Amino acid sequence: MDVVITPSPHPVSGALLLPADKAICHRAALVCALTQGSTEITPWSSADDCQRTLEVLQQLGVRTTRTGEGIRVQGVGLKGLQAPHTDLFCGDSGTTMRLTAGLVAGQPFVSRLTADASLSRRPMRRIVEPLSHMGAQFEGVTRSSQEVYPPLVIRGQRPLRGFTYAMPLASAQVKSAILLAGVFAERPVTIIEPIATRDHTERLLKRLGVSMRCTDCTITLEPPLGEIAAPDQLVIPGDLSSAAFFVVAAVILPDSHVVIREVSLNPSRRHFLDVLTRMGAAIRWEVEDDGWEPRGTLTVTYKPLHGMTVAASEVPLLIDELPILMVAACAAEGQSRFEGLGELRVKEADRLRAMVMGLQRLGAQVEFCGDAGVVITHSRLQGTSVDSVQDHRTAMSLAIAGLVAEGQTRIQGAECVGKSLGNFFELLSSLTGPSVVKTVA
Repeated sequence: MDVVITPSPHPVSGALLLPADKAICHRAALVCALTQGSTEITPWSSADDCQRTLEVLQQLGVRTTRTGEGIRVQGVGLKGLQAPHTDLFCGDSGTTMRLTAGLVAGQPFVSRLTADASLSRRPMRRIVEPLSHMGAQFEGVTRSSQEVYPPLVIRGQRPLRGFTYAMPLASAQVKSAILLAGVFAERPVTIIEPIATRDHTERLLKRLGVSMRCTDCTITLEPPLGEIAAPDQLVIPGDLSSAAFFVVAAVILPDSHVVIREVSLNPSRRHFLDVLTRMGAAIRWEVEDDGWEPRGTLTVTYKPLHGMTVAASEVPLLIDELPILMVAACAAEGQSRFEGLGELRVKEADRLRAMVMGLQRLGAQVEFCGDAGVVITHSRLQGTSVDSVQDHRTAMSLAIAGLVAEGQTRIQGAECVGKSLGNFFELLSSLTGPSVVKTVA
């Protein structure tokens, strides 16, 4: 499927309610599977990635059922997961694979985690190393002495060893995999992060009564002595990373005004708002529910942007929003620099290259700076055909760029947005009017 974006003749304007945060949905389903009792998780994300996590849990003996907009997970307790009869297929979901690896590392059986072609090219040594230290045994594809790739065969162990692990790179997925394994450890597990990353797993485990100590970049989990009680219901906020596309649309189109309600405002996820504010954007947020996951309202009003620098130390806090921030940089006066973007090269695609090539085709002044940095100079964009490379965040970012390009922009392979936000183009149409977005064969 291709989508044609025509430059918006009007500002983007309106209010949005976004689908449930997919990062939180993954974690909620996996953790609630280990509880005693039933939990309704509502709303549930329709993202393809989250469906992979549900399918994996079902193969591990966990019953999940639909409940209107949500799902109900029937927990099996800490000892109730069953050995899978077939491979645990994770599709293209790195979150599913890495977090499931942590979960099954503490089980007394063998699991084989498989992936599609894209995920099979993504590095897994980052989880294999710490989980092996804890006692699980791994077999994977080794194409070099330095890296391991799916499929992964995991021979779990119970109990796992507790340990202290200084993470060599900042990764919320790796941290979460270790914490899920830590639930099955014989003694405490301590993780030291180089930079604090999104803390959804820590918040969720605390919400369920697991003892956690979190100070600065150090997290210590005390393995539960008994079963974990199901929380009955978890209400999931809207996806803040998905909100980023509509936020940037509002800050690059003159006279725009967008309100996004019931969205996650977790401090570990909202750094992209700080970056846009540094660029001069007019953004306000108000936390209206500061429970286990803060949520509230974002209000965005157009204001001219200026260039800035994103330092390498900020990248772990912006990993999902970097592509759309590159679009914002094209509209900003002056020059913007992004440093330390190497992690974008090992996403669903080489997302860094895909964004640079796509923006250059649109006429943007974008240059590589070394292997992991880019410099973007204020540019007038010209509509043309651009390739999503089957990467959801690339497709959505280039679509937003098309709103300010002269002439029509055709996004090839736009169906890939279903990986995270299947109704992206419908939501965009609701803010721009139906004449701006057109689906073509």
